[in-house]
Amino acid sequence: MNTDPPAPASTTPLRDYLDRPAPGSCEDYLVVPRSLAQSMPLRWQQVFTGLLADLHDAYADLPWPEYKVVPSRWESLVDMDEEQLAAAGYLADLDSDGELVYRDAADNPVGDPAAHRVLAPVDDPLPPASAGRVEPRPAAPL
Repeated sequence: MNTDPPAPASTTPLRDYLDRPAPGSCEDYLVVPRSLAQSMPLRWQQVFTGLLADLHDAYADLPWPEYKVVPSRWESLVDMDEEQLAAAGYLADLDSDGELVYRDAADNPVGDPAAHRVLAPVDDPLPPASAGRVEPRPAAPL
């Protein structure tokens, strides 16, 4: 019989959850697609709205900027088109020998561009909020 006391609950559950790979999460931000949030069941939306209202009220005195969210994914330089390269701060050009050379924003050549991965803008695979309700996948059977 185990008489050890139960492990205490974390005092940082949100950080714990977001420190592991989570969709829409990075080191400094959490992005929640509006179309998905608005498609949650009514009770979830009510709870989520309350939590957001509390967050915004608690930090209303901070100088919140406007945010521009750019859908992106990690890509190898050699798999990116010119627009993606430019948006990520890179350029591909032919050198004097006719070889393709990738350069960073400081005009330095990138060694092994096939292994060099950067965050590149992509078309958003998620529907916009104007698309209406996004049906979730069915729950797994019990």
